[in-house]
Amino acid sequence: MQQVEIRRPNLEDYQELHHFFRSVITDTFAKENLADLVEDIEQEIMTKERYLKLDYESLGVDRYFLLAVMNEQIIGTIEYGPSSSLIHELTQDSLKNMVEIGTVFVHPKYQQRGIGSLLFTHLLISLRNKGIVEFCLDSGYSHAQKYWIKKLGEPDYWFENYWGEGNDHMIWRRQTNEILESE
Repeated sequence: MQQVEIRRPNLEDYQELHHFFRSVITDTFAKENLADLVEDIEQEIMTKERYLKLDYESLGVDRYFLLAVMNEQIIGTIEYGPSSSLIHELTQDSLKNMVEIGTVFVHPKYQQRGIGSLLFTHLLISLRNKGIVEFCLDSGYSHAQKYWIKKLGEPDYWFENYWGEGNDHMIWRRQTNEILESE
């Protein structure tokens, strides 16, 4: 495989990231048989763009993105920031003061090649270097849930049929060093 660069986003990436989010989120919803949820797709895209804007405005303090780039093309993203209101609600605020890892997207052409794992490892190193010893992560996408169960083990919170029949929501709480040591 060609060389993958992991780096922080710059302002010149904004337009490409907009297209990247739209492409990957639309593809993800289609793979989850949710392509008809157009409003939800648009909301998800707007949320990711809002997170990116927070990264730019705060210089990585309020949200912190990393990009995977190959041949000058963005092929993956990951970020962390404050845990979401959904996580607060579902865990009755037990993860309220914890950072959440999210926006883990890999372009469909580059999935199943270790790009997500590479991004995840780099982000965990960034967390550790900033003294962040614990994080949470959630997923409502069945394909992603299989990946995270393989990577992180069984979730700490499992909400069956949360998104409808057969569509669960899962939340993991993990120690940064514990995961890095198992990598």
